[in-house]
Amino acid sequence: MACRFEVTLPPGERAGVGLARQALDEVARLEQQLTVFRETSEVSFINRSAAANGVRVEPSLFALLGLCRDLCRDTDGAFDITSAPLSRCWGFLKREGRLPEPSEIERARAVGGGDKLRLDDQARTIRFARPGVEINLGSIGKGYALDRVAAMMRGRVRAALLSAGGSSIRAFGSGDLGQGGWTVGVRHPRDRYRRLAVLRLRDCAMATSGSEEQFFEHDGRRFGHIIDPRTGWPSEAVAGVTVIAPSAAVADALATAFYVGGPELAAAYCSAHPEVCVILLESGAVRPRLFGGTHSCEVEIVDE
Repeated sequence: MACRFEVTLPPGERAGVGLARQALDEVARLEQQLTVFRETSEVSFINRSAAANGVRVEPSLFALLGLCRDLCRDTDGAFDITSAPLSRCWGFLKREGRLPEPSEIERARAVGGGDKLRLDDQARTIRFARPGVEINLGSIGKGYALDRVAAMMRGRVRAALLSAGGSSIRAFGSGDLGQGGWTVGVRHPRDRYRRLAVLRLRDCAMATSGSEEQFFEHDGRRFGHIIDPRTGWPSEAVAGVTVIAPSAAVADALATAFYVGGPELAAAYCSAHPEVCVILLESGAVRPRLFGGTHSCEVEIVDE
């Protein structure tokens, strides 16, 4: 998952130290299952086999694939785990960004889209509609791992703050801060030394998406690594998005979707899902826009 996982416990929670180590071991196991960068992973096996035959999937992974299918539908395709060929043709899978030819983009788009996945809920199998389709869970895997770890630790410690690279966070309990919850800063997408907002999380998750670290420039134009699977081109209208949601997997996926779909998609989704809150800074804007709201998080926009 190419990031550092951390477990933060309230002061005095000595019994949780051993449990935290177990949690990090669980993250390593999930990495082995979900990664596309190891030939031995379950996802790599799916990518090699599912165009020819239905592949039976382990129950928790199949549930994750079902969630991805639903999120793709609910975001009008802005979140799409079949966009790996697009990331590859733009060079982002190897972090070697390049400007592809239009024909390359069209070939990659032809093997992408949620309609290329066939999930059989009864048999618990996945099949691809055509050769060349691939899945990549990079835009939801960190959040999924945090949810799994939170489920393992809940009830065994009174509170914890779980982080994957700082961009995906799962909180439960209120730490040592009473009812206020865990205080987390949201970094400004244009300045790593500034905060865009301060959150107080209680039994919820947050995730942030932006292209401030993975990008390349060509002829004076900046291309970020988050690609709109519907057009095949990197998204440019949004500078950064933070999503607060009940689960880290959903927050992770929606942060990518709203970075691609912009304020219109964020507003429409939040109106139908009242438990989701979005902080979105458009490219060129000074102040972020806030959509939705949740009782599990207090949001303070930082004015500087």
